[in-house]
Amino acid sequence: MKSSGVSLATAAAAAAAFGDEEKKMAAGKASGESEEASPSLTAEEREALGGLDSRLFGFVRFHEDGARTKALLGKAVRCYESLILKAEGKVESDFFCQLGHFNLLLEDYPKALSAYQRYYSLQSDYWKNAAFLYGLGLVYFHYNAFQWAIKAFQEVLYVDPSFCRAKEIHLRLGLMFKVNTDYESSLKHFQLALVDCNPCTLSNAEIQFHIAHLYETQRKYHSAKEAYEQLLQTENLSAQVKATVLQQLGWMHHTVDLLGDKATKESYAIQYLQKSLEADPNSGQSWYFLGRCYSSIGKVQDAFISYRQSIDKSEASADTWCSIGVLYQQQNQPMDALQAYICAVQLDHGHAAAWMDLGTLYESCNQPQDAIKCYLNATRSKSCSNTSALAARIKYLQAQLCNLPQGSLQNKTKLLPSIEEAWSLPIPAELTSRQGAMNTAQQACKPHHPNTEPVLGLSQTPISQQSLPLHMIPSSQVDDLSSPAKRKRTSSPTKNTSDNWSSGHAVSHPPVQQQGHSWCMTPQKLQHLEQLRANRNNLNPAQKLMLEQLESQFVLMQQQNALTLPHNRTNLTSSAEEPWKNQLSNSTQGLHKGQSSHLAGPNGERPLSSTGPSQHLQAAGSGIQNQNGHPTLPSNSVTQGAALNHLSSHTATSGGQQGITLTKESKPSGNTSIVPEISRHAGETPNSTASVEGLPNHVHQVTADAVCSPSHGDSKSPGLLSSDNPQLSALLMGKANNNVGTGTCDKVNNIHPAVHTKTDNSVASSPSSAISTATPSPKSTEQTTTNSVTSLNSPHSGLHTINGEGMEESQSPMKTDLLLISHKPSPQIIPSMSVSIYPSSAEVLKACRNLGKNGLSNSSILLDKCPPPRPPSSPYPPLPKEKLNPPTPSIYLENKRDAFFPPLHQFCTNPNNPVTVIRGLAGALKLDLGLFSTKTLVEANNEHMVEVRTQLLQPADENWDPTGTKKIWHCESNRSHTTIAKYAQYQASSFQESLREENEKRSHHKDHSDNESTSSDNSGRRRKGPFKTIKFGTNIDLSDDKKWKLQLHELTKLPAFVRVVSAGNLLSHVGHTILGMNTVQLYMKVPGSRTPGHQENNNFCSVNINIGPGDCEWFVVPEGYWGVLNDFCEKNNLNFLMGSWWPNLEDLYEANVPVYRFIQRPGDLVWINAGTVHWVQAIGWCNNIAWNVGPLTACQYKLAVERYEWNKLQSVKSIVPMVHLSWNMARNIKVSDPKLFEMIKYCLLRTLKQCQTLREALIAAGKEIIWHGRTKEEPAHYCSICEVEVFNLLFVTNESNSRKTYIVHCQDCARKTSGNLENFVVLEQYKMEDLMQVYDQFTLAPPLPSSSS
Repeated sequence: MKSSGVSLATAAAAAAAFGDEEKKMAAGKASGESEEASPSLTAEEREALGGLDSRLFGFVRFHEDGARTKALLGKAVRCYESLILKAEGKVESDFFCQLGHFNLLLEDYPKALSAYQRYYSLQSDYWKNAAFLYGLGLVYFHYNAFQWAIKAFQEVLYVDPSFCRAKEIHLRLGLMFKVNTDYESSLKHFQLALVDCNPCTLSNAEIQFHIAHLYETQRKYHSAKEAYEQLLQTENLSAQVKATVLQQLGWMHHTVDLLGDKATKESYAIQYLQKSLEADPNSGQSWYFLGRCYSSIGKVQDAFISYRQSIDKSEASADTWCSIGVLYQQQNQPMDALQAYICAVQLDHGHAAAWMDLGTLYESCNQPQDAIKCYLNATRSKSCSNTSALAARIKYLQAQLCNLPQGSLQNKTKLLPSIEEAWSLPIPAELTSRQGAMNTAQQACKPHHPNTEPVLGLSQTPISQQSLPLHMIPSSQVDDLSSPAKRKRTSSPTKNTSDNWSSGHAVSHPPVQQQGHSWCMTPQKLQHLEQLRANRNNLNPAQKLMLEQLESQFVLMQQQNALTLPHNRTNLTSSAEEPWKNQLSNSTQGLHKGQSSHLAGPNGERPLSSTGPSQHLQAAGSGIQNQNGHPTLPSNSVTQGAALNHLSSHTATSGGQQGITLTKESKPSGNTSIVPEISRHAGETPNSTASVEGLPNHVHQVTADAVCSPSHGDSKSPGLLSSDNPQLSALLMGKANNNVGTGTCDKVNNIHPAVHTKTDNSVASSPSSAISTATPSPKSTEQTTTNSVTSLNSPHSGLHTINGEGMEESQSPMKTDLLLISHKPSPQIIPSMSVSIYPSSAEVLKACRNLGKNGLSNSSILLDKCPPPRPPSSPYPPLPKEKLNPPTPSIYLENKRDAFFPPLHQFCTNPNNPVTVIRGLAGALKLDLGLFSTKTLVEANNEHMVEVRTQLLQPADENWDPTGTKKIWHCESNRSHTTIAKYAQYQASSFQESLREENEKRSHHKDHSDNESTSSDNSGRRRKGPFKTIKFGTNIDLSDDKKWKLQLHELTKLPAFVRVVSAGNLLSHVGHTILGMNTVQLYMKVPGSRTPGHQENNNFCSVNINIGPGDCEWFVVPEGYWGVLNDFCEKNNLNFLMGSWWPNLEDLYEANVPVYRFIQRPGDLVWINAGTVHWVQAIGWCNNIAWNVGPLTACQYKLAVERYEWNKLQSVKSIVPMVHLSWNMARNIKVSDPKLFEMIKYCLLRTLKQCQTLREALIAAGKEIIWHGRTKEEPAHYCSICEVEVFNLLFVTNESNSRKTYIVHCQDCARKTSGNLENFVVLEQYKMEDLMQVYDQFTLAPPLPSSSS
């Protein structure tokens, strides 16, 4: 299973690595330690170790008192390894789990991962062990393998909602979703962390900071400002958090126009930043921001002082140097500006803003050749967002150069040294306030220094494995580059210590550039040299001698500095020490509050803050550290780099570039450091604001030839492996062969559904899901290689265990390792079809007596023995390409009798038909569609509320990013609200505007007659955008039968199986309104209006009728492929359940996913079957009506329950309360289908057992249960915190109970906010006798004589 199985190939490789280590130990013993006995643990030590597992991660201190614990853990690891070695690996799986825990607590992540993987491969029901899943999640989190970490953490909360470290999990999930730009999920998890009163490695103030920053990242500036200000009111706020909050507020006021007029904003900004510096005077970032503010209001001297302070505090920052350059340029000091810009680009070769400013400077000094080189470098930078404008400028300058007379440039006196000469200049003393030990030139050129202050618990290790990037001008592209640029180095990134690279220095020039050296020239000397050169013919002998001396000195300086040019950089992975030894010493990887900031910033000093002009970035990944101790920051859709574009300070110099926002390239996947041996990404210097770009779906690659396509995690060559750690190297060698064997793997899923009704995956899942759920979950760094790392989530992780036994011996890295799982379905997982397996309610209750909390406390309504739900793998065998565009099942109705013909119902609900189009339904039934026309709606209720989605008008089968440069999955769809009258006006004016455009076209092109096809052709060709914005009126509620009496009455003409309300519709038995599901919703559309990809809520069927006058185009994918679409959403950083996405048809075609595609004309009814994935675009102007129905079938109920559980795992609310519905069905319906009966009965059994167990536990704890009862049509209840359904026993706060507001909590959330439930009352809604009676009376009814409906 691609999306969820841990690659056991990797596990096996890990195990093999483990084995190698053991052999080494064995060899060591044989050679010299044979007499020495293996270490053993005393009974006391064993007892102490018994209480140590992953749950203590971040809470065990190894300093002072903890030294004994550390020694004990070290001894335990040696002892366990020795035992495993003696037993040749044949030990209980729990050994490996404990070994994993011990290594995790010692922060030996490679060994922890190796041991956890071994446990995973040996323990078939590993998912029952919450501490294992938590430990594994922490290891993945450490390696920034967010996709796997998220899955592991979600499974912990699913199997044990009351897990003692749930707060830590929610915090980390919040951080990861923030980096993944899934802001809704991020906010939800941060809020869940806030309400939990258990201890946590971050304070609540820090979590509130993350929430405020999340709003800022989303550009919800007023909410962010409010949240920051509220945080400042907190009592006992730590100085660091206070400084960070004030810094954010200051920078927001400087950059966000919404916060007032310029003068007021700048005044506030300066006040906030000054207060921030009072709280933390050593924040280089705050000094830098203050400098930017002073610069924007013309206080040049103050700005310069602030910038110098910033450089003092935070060492060299490219942003600061760039801003100093802007300041000098504004003051008309071109030489000083040049040197500042050079410092900036030497620190960060990808600093697009500095390259652009440098180009502008050269242009203003009439040196177009140098300007072109700078602009070219800017376009090559990942942070450059306006390459097209720069390309145009480059062309213009090149054209100018061509038109100049021959030799005119050579004869002209240059105001500034050329770019190559400038690169060699030292930094003059007046530009920097630091002198002495560190040479200033070297200081500015060096990529990083050890941090000058502690960063939120980071270990203070010098960063020796940084390198400057090899992505500047390739010599072949610019003809007139001087020789240093052409001497481009091509050595391999893995030649760590060869050539001029010493392990301690990232830059290759020797550290001998002292001020006193004869070859080091001051700017005055260089200016003098330029003047002498310009007047070469008129010099006296003394001046000629001086010119010769200066020129020889200049040549020497150029030779010494040649290697520091960006063209000559190569990538570097330090071999001097193992990278993971440079890990954070802090147990929570930078999440834990240290004495300094709680977030590391671009220079290692800065607390969480946004630094872009529109500043949404920086802390989105805050606190999550990569292996070099640098913050991993998001690269997604947020501006990165404080000075990337000096919006306010460029005015004088940058001309047209003033309003351009430069953003780091926002590829959703790509360059994340996942395993410790991976060298840093070529484009990332420590000072580029995002230290790690991209996300964990695909690990970055340094070697260009081994790059794997981000859309498919195809595994390419393993590339270059580091041998620093044999265990991890071996683990990394495990290759998952992409295609071979996937067939055999998936074959397991095709057992005939009739054989067993109830299995792992749901109350009555088919065995196909039974087996798919038992497959491994995605818990491995599958084929994560070193410098050419491929992908963590290779799509074919397949099924990789053999009856739960490890594959260590059977697998070498060279072999194909997709092996077939044959999970033996255990008898308790799949009960027989016989009804008698169900005990009576009295027996159930008897069994529950005094159980209390026995084993897992999960409230899944699936079976006790089932693993967490997983998406299905792609159906096997894959369809041939010619079957990927199947014809849509369509039925043409001629009269009313056809519509009520029983086989029509059977055809629609047949699981083999994902969709059915019933053509001509309105005509056959004489439905008055005019009742739903815009005109009638306006007359009926013109002030009725309409939800509006603002979208981009695009061709139906394509989805481009807003610039029109690449196809993407994310579908722009922003929400607002209006009224029917206002939307009707928009709809009509859009139609008239289109007619006017059409008439104008006709007058220009008389041969274009077929307007619709040509307009769509044109839009297809106009790929480069900009796309026109349109508005789609959606989710208009027609539930009020007083307001919409005529409309709702008209729909009673429909056949029973498609009616909004009918006895055979599960949703009619919920007993209360679920808007848009068991009520009608209306959609008002203009051409291009999109309903993005989705499955219906809880996988119910849906009915959609096009009112007209225009058509709609539908795209439909069968339910069995939703796992594939879920994977695509993950790869594109989108939330499958809650996000807005529009599939790329080419991706689906390559993945062998069939797509039904058809036009729905006015009067056509589209029936979407249970679980079918679909997306729709309006071709013309039209209205549609839609609602959901739930046929009384086993298939519908099974899919609804599966989605109910999947929603729970994903922390998404199920708007159909399946437990409540199941009890209502048992009361109201006679069920004759044995499969459906078994599933419902089982759900009743589980919930009856849960109610009784919980009652017993509460009574035993002395908690009173108060009778509350239910009113008629009272909705089902959900937890106000985590949104799971709460049945029967409601936990309500004392205050809410006394006010009769009844804010409901589930038991787990109640205990998190109040450990002994003292702040809660427990209300009971059903008497146990009533539930027992319903349960006992629900029996299998005899089959109906006819199957007609």
